[in-house]
Amino acid sequence: MQISGLERPPFSIRARLLTPLTAGGTRLEDDGLLAVDEHGRISRVGPWSVEGAGGAQVTDLRPLLLLPGLIDLHAHLPQLPNAGLGAGLDLLAWLERYIFPLERDFDAEVARHLAPAAFRALAAAGTTTVVLYGAVYQDSVDVSFAAAEEHGIRAVIGKVMMDRLRYDPSVRDESVLELSLRQTEELIGRWHGRDDGRLQYAVSPRFALSCTPQMLSESAKLAQAKGTYWQTHLAEDRDEIAEVGAMHPYAADYTDVYDRAGALGRRAIVAHAVHLSDREVARLVESGTRVAHCPASNLFLASGAMPLARYLEAGVAIGLGSDVAAGPELSLFGVMRAGAYTQSGLRTMLGEQRPSLAPLDWLRMASLDGARVLGLEQEIGSLETGKQADFICVDARLTDPLGGDADAAGVDNAGDIMSRLIFRHRPDVVRGAWVRGRHLAT
Repeated sequence: MQISGLERPPFSIRARLLTPLTAGGTRLEDDGLLAVDEHGRISRVGPWSVEGAGGAQVTDLRPLLLLPGLIDLHAHLPQLPNAGLGAGLDLLAWLERYIFPLERDFDAEVARHLAPAAFRALAAAGTTTVVLYGAVYQDSVDVSFAAAEEHGIRAVIGKVMMDRLRYDPSVRDESVLELSLRQTEELIGRWHGRDDGRLQYAVSPRFALSCTPQMLSESAKLAQAKGTYWQTHLAEDRDEIAEVGAMHPYAADYTDVYDRAGALGRRAIVAHAVHLSDREVARLVESGTRVAHCPASNLFLASGAMPLARYLEAGVAIGLGSDVAAGPELSLFGVMRAGAYTQSGLRTMLGEQRPSLAPLDWLRMASLDGARVLGLEQEIGSLETGKQADFICVDARLTDPLGGDADAAGVDNAGDIMSRLIFRHRPDVVRGAWVRGRHLAT
């Protein structure tokens, strides 16, 4: 693909365009124009015309396809080297055997090597916005933010907070809460809102099994005071839920542990939420709490199948997460495929009467719905005039089962194009990724 002239704005591209729309529905332009101004915003989007180009230099990428950049709402930066390892284990056994030892070694030196490679891999997979957990170490999170700043990806990152089931025995039990809060506040001061909001912070208590009620409540207070996100895990695995009930007997259910800590709300992102009662679903909706749905991870660890249609019908705000390394790959196209198989399986095997999502619904969930989870739907998530130019370029021809031209194979409507991208995705389909009109290294 010819990138020359597209490294930084302003520029204009002639290509196919496919995007969800903020007002609803989807736009497909078989011969479209995307113009990006000097500030990295979309100044024009629509059908190609010489008049529309306005005399500007145009790079012709046809027959490649432009999509909005994908938004990964849940992943673990230190865990990337272990993606695909530990199949057959349940969540808690997998954490002990594969994850805590890896995170224990995630110091600044390791982060300096891994973080730049991880951001390149994310961009190569089509992810332009990512929400990440680091490890418990402040310096490695500093290094990770610096790598994200240099790379250009849009990133929300947080230092893991744990005062139970810890893997950092060098810190005394009586000082870990105070230290974690102080280090988190220092990281917020350095990184939250950096580069006009491209980098943001998420206060990140790991989950209810590794946090005392005081850790949960103090972390929530800090996030609210500083205006950051607050992220954790919720109801991923039935054994985990049972242990949470034993450890937090004062709470009505898992969601209530976080509710009593004052953590729920529109800036809170809870990952998984596979096994929720009607009361818990209603409370998430009432509080405005957001959910990161991680179907590939849930299948890999046999954690369960989220009743997605029921949650959406109730009004839960949901986007997608890869959850690497429990999720075996970074690609959100793969996550969409896992979600689609899970939901169609629920209808077939469990008698779910609500309809499954269609391919274009999965695109929306991976882009515009993810932006809504982050409160950024007016800025990113779709290819619309005035929004920031976060987009990717894909070669849909590579999904043709006969190795030819997807157009010649009859794939000429939006739903079929997206179906092929989901169910016949391959790693080299993404040809480029941009944030604010800046081309990201892959």
